[in-house]
Amino acid sequence: MLLPQQRREKILDLIREDGHAKVLQLSRIFKVTEVTIRQDLEKLEKEGFIEREHGGAYLKNIGLNVKNIVLQNQEHLAEKAAIAHKALELIHDGDTIILDSGSTTTEIAKLITGFKNLTVITNSLNIALTLGVDTEINLVVTGGEFKAPTLSLTGQKAADFFEGIHVDKLFLATAGITLKSGLTYPSISDLVVKRAMIESANEVYLVADSSKIGESSFASLGALSLIDFLITDSKITKENIELFKNNDILMIIA
Repeated sequence: MLLPQQRREKILDLIREDGHAKVLQLSRIFKVTEVTIRQDLEKLEKEGFIEREHGGAYLKNIGLNVKNIVLQNQEHLAEKAAIAHKALELIHDGDTIILDSGSTTTEIAKLITGFKNLTVITNSLNIALTLGVDTEINLVVTGGEFKAPTLSLTGQKAADFFEGIHVDKLFLATAGITLKSGLTYPSISDLVVKRAMIESANEVYLVADSSKIGESSFASLGALSLIDFLITDSKITKENIELFKNNDILMIIA
């Protein structure tokens, strides 16, 4: 059972991911009463993170971010840029790759230029806008339900897009990485999409800055055996390097 503060943090993570949430939905997810959830949302509203509405709440200032095509998560950008440069070394002319939605994969997209016959599939609208100006890139965007905070497309329709699709490499994002919980995310809706991406890819590269190692979010995608490589930054601790090596997880450190 989560402590109240822990539960509110998870609720806020979920709303930051999906943009909104319903009281009934949150009550079922966290296995507490609707009264308790309303109290949680009231506290989060007083702290300035969300705005309540009838039956739920939505993320504050979300409309402004969408209009300006700005992602919510702008932390650890130097580390994410370093990871992106390392990831770029793995992309070659003629590849077909998937770029998952996320701030680190967005940094990869910013660097992609000069390739010949490169196909990029993404569920991220900001990545699509970044790459869409390059006429040398064959850009493909999935369908699905729009999530405003992450500027991404999600849900079953986004997952169905990958049926019958085969790609060389997937650059996958995550919110948290632990040996016990594996790859974790704030929202359930993304899990089906990420599974479909993984099934479509020859090689799966998890791109995650070191601040996410040891963190556990709400929904688990599965064990770390789902990935082929973890690309992270040089701030990863020696203890975590040894831990991953001892569990046969291949790492690329930027």
